[in-house]
Amino acid sequence: MNRLKRAIVLLTLCACVGAAPAQPQAQEQVVQDGIAVRPLSRWRVLAPETAINQQSAQQYKGLLEQAREKGALVPATHPEVQRLRRIADRLIPFTPRWNPAASKWKWEVNLLNSSQVNAFCMPGGRIAFFTGILSKLKLTDDEIAAVMGHEIAHALREHGREQMGKSTATSIGARLGGAALSAWLGIDPRMTDQVTGYAGQLMVLKFSRDDEREADLVGLDLAARAGFDPRAGVALWRKMAALNQQQPIALFSTHPLGPERIAQIENHMNVLLPLYARAKGTSVDRLPPYRTNVALR
Repeated sequence: MNRLKRAIVLLTLCACVGAAPAQPQAQEQVVQDGIAVRPLSRWRVLAPETAINQQSAQQYKGLLEQAREKGALVPATHPEVQRLRRIADRLIPFTPRWNPAASKWKWEVNLLNSSQVNAFCMPGGRIAFFTGILSKLKLTDDEIAAVMGHEIAHALREHGREQMGKSTATSIGARLGGAALSAWLGIDPRMTDQVTGYAGQLMVLKFSRDDEREADLVGLDLAARAGFDPRAGVALWRKMAALNQQQPIALFSTHPLGPERIAQIENHMNVLLPLYARAKGTSVDRLPPYRTNVALR
């Protein structure tokens, strides 16, 4: 029995390797005024753009309808909705430099009454914030711009489409690997499906963390060009860290841990601050220190 278990483990690992979608060949990074990003992923071809946009529009519409029925859709006249839309209006003109298709997107910005500390931007420019992220973090306009820019960056860089393509390939590969393993060993295929499925999930999580790092920088690039202080990104993640004292283990998290994100942002201030200073009509050495509205350690 022990020999059989060892064989299962060994062959499952082999199946997992086989299930991993082949990575596109390494390409040179694209540099936007010093912000280095990966070229748009080839995995996107496995998730057609038209289908993704249609699905996104349907899901967003359904979300708003449900929120409206439950009284959770904050009306357009509310000051916080108007605030979000003003900030979006400043960011949106700079989006086509990262994705030319964004100039034709039908942008929407809505606020949902929920205690969740969350926000998102779906493909096609459909943005939603939850009241929890505004109230619990007491965000300044600069910090809202950092959050909104980050979420917009996911849509601009087509991370959702890329993830769907990768998930499709990983799921197919995992199922094939599991089926081959169960057939060879003559055991219940549900056992191998579960193991190879977990391996596939871990691969996707790793890709997602890379997307988060990229979205941080692209989002702050948008914010800085729109005249929002990119140093707000550091304050934002310090607030998040204070709210989330117990952080998840990095290996199993779709998001890099706070200190890692802060370090990356600080390492790019030499690029981001000149963009902000230019938008404000001044020089970097004349910029005042960034001040948030909550004491941070």
